[in-house]
Amino acid sequence: MQIRKTYQLVQPELLYDEVRDFVVKQGMVVSESKLETYSMPEDSSSFISRGTLTFRVPDDRGKAGKECVRAHIVGSARGETRLMLDINDELSPATKVAALQDDLDFVFGSYEVKLRQS
Repeated sequence: MQIRKTYQLVQPELLYDEVRDFVVKQGMVVSESKLETYSMPEDSSSFISRGTLTFRVPDDRGKAGKECVRAHIVGSARGETRLMLDINDELSPATKVAALQDDLDFVFGSYEVKLRQS
């Protein structure tokens, strides 16, 4: 399953931290995290950030097992910030995915850009 969201005027670093905390709250373990910031070519005082988070389900011994969620975040605080969650349906129960979406909607729902249907 893939979840895609676009937010207006949300700092990518804030979204990165919240996604990490929300997924960990659902019992998953961070296995990889990377956040990079780049200056914009037309304005060196403006920045765009790119973040990747990978989560695994703990195995029987509490160690990180198979990858279950991968989050990609790209954006700028002055414009749009996009979130893409790749979720392994076999390892992530629907209830946990729904709880994650509820948390995201509660905190960031008012900043979400709703796509118009034609």
